[in-house]
Amino acid sequence: MNTPTSIAPLDRNAPTYIAGHKGLVGSAVWRKFERSDFTDLIGRTSAELDLRDRAAVFAFFAANRPACVVLAAAKVGGIVANNTYPVDFISDNLQIQTNVLDAALEHGVRRLLFLGSSCIYPRLAPQPITEDQLLNGHLEPTNDAYAIAKIAGIIHVQSVRRQYGLPWISAMPTSLYGPGDNFTENVSHVLPAMIRRLDQAKRDGLESVTNWGSGSPRREFMHVDDLADALLHLLDTFDGSGHVNVGTGRDETIKDLADIVAEAVGYEGRMEWDTNKPDGAPRKLLDISTLAATGWRPTISTKEGIESTVAWYREHVQDASAPVRL
Repeated sequence: MNTPTSIAPLDRNAPTYIAGHKGLVGSAVWRKFERSDFTDLIGRTSAELDLRDRAAVFAFFAANRPACVVLAAAKVGGIVANNTYPVDFISDNLQIQTNVLDAALEHGVRRLLFLGSSCIYPRLAPQPITEDQLLNGHLEPTNDAYAIAKIAGIIHVQSVRRQYGLPWISAMPTSLYGPGDNFTENVSHVLPAMIRRLDQAKRDGLESVTNWGSGSPRREFMHVDDLADALLHLLDTFDGSGHVNVGTGRDETIKDLADIVAEAVGYEGRMEWDTNKPDGAPRKLLDISTLAATGWRPTISTKEGIESTVAWYREHVQDASAPVRL
């Protein structure tokens, strides 16, 4: 039972470490915290601090002594990447989160938020998915290694709460998109891949575009700036033993999404679908009742969010198509 208790808002002047601050989520959290008057934000690129290096992580925490940590660093990818490189996804992510969580505990971090993913839930979980569906069925096999790592992070946070009484929390976001995403071919998630493909088709004047899968699965998409707003809200107000779903409460088919992207980039050609590519789970919509009960609501519509993401992509197309390591 995820019964929350009250907690004091974060100290805006205390050292606050955002792990993965150059990635999709981390950069949005950084922007949100800057706008919210945090005066001592700490970030390190993977070149500056390899979070898989346990000794380096502990040395970093000893030197910087953050009072709050947002753990948004992870190795991430789309269905094909997760299915092709499962060892990389489970090994890197277990190392990253275990090192950060252990170092945070060792050095007295009072407030921590671990960021998971909605792929932690069973492939055929009842919709919308409530938090109590965790470990209640078989995972989607195309990204089970990544999901197991994230589930381990949730249990790690809950274990710290039980053993040490610290008000650490976990948030499970739905499918995300926005500025700072990875648009690399064969690595990106469905929405950035679609934006890249349809924008290129528009520029090349192609008569048709082939999208992966059947287009029938339903997905819930959340703009990363909405997520960042929700995460700060949770850190300021929420202290509960269970993880919290973070989403919009609405979903659409991949085909509907393709139509929205096509309109945003101005592509008027024919849509085709390659059913030899995997679809993933047939539907994934989160129940956001726990989050809604705290008084938070999303503000960015799918259409508005995609239009702004297309504009960002076109300004940063060279950088956005390069592989990203958080």
